[in-house]
Amino acid sequence: MTLNQSYPVTGNQQGVLYVIAAPSGAGKTSLVAALLQRVSNICVSVSHTTRAARPAEVNGVNYHFVSIATFEAMLTNAVFFEHAKVYDNYYGTSKQTVVEKLQQGIDVILEIDWQGAQSVRALMPDSVSIFILPPSRQILEQRLRARGQDTETVITRRMQAAVAEMSHYSAFDYVVINDQFEQALQDLQAIVQTQRLTRARQQVKYAQLLTELLA
Repeated sequence: MTLNQSYPVTGNQQGVLYVIAAPSGAGKTSLVAALLQRVSNICVSVSHTTRAARPAEVNGVNYHFVSIATFEAMLTNAVFFEHAKVYDNYYGTSKQTVVEKLQQGIDVILEIDWQGAQSVRALMPDSVSIFILPPSRQILEQRLRARGQDTETVITRRMQAAVAEMSHYSAFDYVVINDQFEQALQDLQAIVQTQRLTRARQQVKYAQLLTELLA
């Protein structure tokens, strides 16, 4: 018998907003995709971007791919929860989508850079921030090269940007080192489970049980 069958959930609680950042090549996207396969009631907010889709990327699944003109119009209409310009491309997260999911009690993951994470934390101080780091600069560069998508100039620029971005890890609540993929995935799962077991969330979720126990 599961816990939910033994003790009915009686309260409505808002989902947790997770802000996950990492330098390019650290494995953030792969880790988040694997996390979604293992953890229920959690989703990734699909961002809008002006960059071109990479091979195998699907519009509306990986990103909402839009033109610069469309993105700037959305900026004017205050559509975005946060936005940033990275490598000459715009990225933005829909405000409405995030809020609706959280109100439904669904945990939401934002995959954004450290600047976007800073903006989100200012707007939603209850969000949980996670920074993913590679085990070394050498391995990070190997992973970037293994993609086979970028020129030497782009790789050099990405490595320089990665060092700058990694310097902001101390502003995040949690740090996960992606050396062994399975271990890093387990670390992410542990963070989510920890948040779901906080006193505040358990008080709402099992309000009836707590009332009966203390009657």
